[in-house]
Amino acid sequence: MGKIIAIANQKGGVGKTTTTVNLAASLGVLEKKVLLIDADPQANASSGLGIDVDAVEIGSYQVLEHSNAPEEAVMKCSAPNVDVIPAHIDLVAIEIELVDKENREYMLKQALETIKDNYDYILIDCAPSLGLLTLNALTAADSVLIPIQCEYFALEGLGKLLNTIKSVQKLHNPDLDIEGLLLTMYDSRLRLSNQVVEEVQKHFNDMVFKTIIQRNVKLSEAPSFGESIINFDATSKGANNYLSLAEEIIKKNS
Repeated sequence: MGKIIAIANQKGGVGKTTTTVNLAASLGVLEKKVLLIDADPQANASSGLGIDVDAVEIGSYQVLEHSNAPEEAVMKCSAPNVDVIPAHIDLVAIEIELVDKENREYMLKQALETIKDNYDYILIDCAPSLGLLTLNALTAADSVLIPIQCEYFALEGLGKLLNTIKSVQKLHNPDLDIEGLLLTMYDSRLRLSNQVVEEVQKHFNDMVFKTIIQRNVKLSEAPSFGESIINFDATSKGANNYLSLAEEIIKKNS
């Protein structure tokens, strides 16, 4: 049965989509069958894996609305062993449309029942907010992976996110675990980066992944070619970091 991991943080620009795309590709290279669900209206995870977002007719919007089965929304992408349920700008409207629905927090969870046994891992790229879309992802997920940027304000929003996770555990999903905190955009030359790493490791101990994602130009270049870092430059520091993260997650879940 597939493990569902939501990649969430309400702060933008912390490396959520970069992590979702490259972790999916790394797990795929390590011969795991992966489904990536793009639950962010910006649809960057979809385009980052070579999908033409404007041509998407059935995607995460239709799956959340229950107008199409998830199997109908699945698309192949540029990464081996990885399928994608892409997003489209229409997804912006879903928050308003779900408001009046009964069990609105469970729409994604219910939709995934039919498909989750087909994959080893299902990764959900969440929007940078704590709205209904993210709530659906957290309710459907077995665990949540939280990327944290190695910068001054990184810890500021973390308390808010952890409170949201607690309330989801209490109200909707008592089995939701924290997969781990992932330090991203690390620059060993900066004292501040090192201080953030120390603070996070001191406060959260075993919850922090041993792998740290370093700043890497190739990581920012890869999406413009519609490829993961593994396809774009397998020898880069970014590729090594994400492969190491994938190995850590497989080991933790074996």
